Amino acid sequence: MVIVLILINGAYMLEDIFKAKIPYYNIHNRLPLARPGLIFILIGLIATFIFLCFGFYCLTAIFLFLTAFSAYFFRDPNRPTPPGNFGLSPCDGKVIRIEPESFCPLTGRETLKVSIFMNLFSVHVNRVPVAGDIVRQDYFKGVFFNASFDKASEKNERNAIMLETAPGQYVSMVQIAGLVARRIVSWVEPGQTLRRGQRFGMIRFGSRVDLHLPRNSEIMVTLGQKVLAGWSPIWRQND
Repeated sequence: MVIVLILINGAYMLEDIFKAKIPYYNIHNRLPLARPGLIFILIGLIATFIFLCFGFYCLTAIFLFLTAFSAYFFRDPNRPTPPGNFGLSPCDGKVIRIEPESFCPLTGRETLKVSIFMNLFSVHVNRVPVAGDIVRQDYFKGVFFNASFDKASEKNERNAIMLETAPGQYVSMVQIAGLVARRIVSWVEPGQTLRRGQRFGMIRFGSRVDLHLPRNSEIMVTLGQKVLAGWSPIWRQND
């Protein structure tokens, strides 16, 4: 019990040391790991060392595995943003839904929706698909159904961000928590101007991102296709 309390108290101190709560350092991260994950990794290493010293070899093996998995899960590879007039994927994962007729959860306007599912082994740092100004951001409390279900778009906990990419043109991205994911993190806020390909948040432990696009968009992916955040083309805006 004493060890657990020490680890919990240490976590709060480590968040400040790693600057994991400061959006700027998360967005412009130069480390191979997402800053919020450094806390879990270091705590895991400390716990592993303590259990090893006391001869609890079974617990040592368990915490060593958890630490290694945390390092893998919170990886944040540096990716150059490809040039071009197309919108990028906001997350790593697989395209599970393309709906020509949908509705934006923020405005109710008709949109074209593309849903991308992130499994437990995907990179979970999200990136901006297209440059623009944030005109609105709403957080919706909800339940935690499997993120691949249709009802997840309306029932699950989610964070919706609307970008104005040109006068009168909007793109919305919705971070959706899944069955295992219980924490949506956004590092941006309304009024900010976002660059194409920059980090804007993450969802921990399996989830999904919906893109709501203008109806005249040209979709550049197919169902089942695997995509990478900030790299894979998703759509092209038609005039």
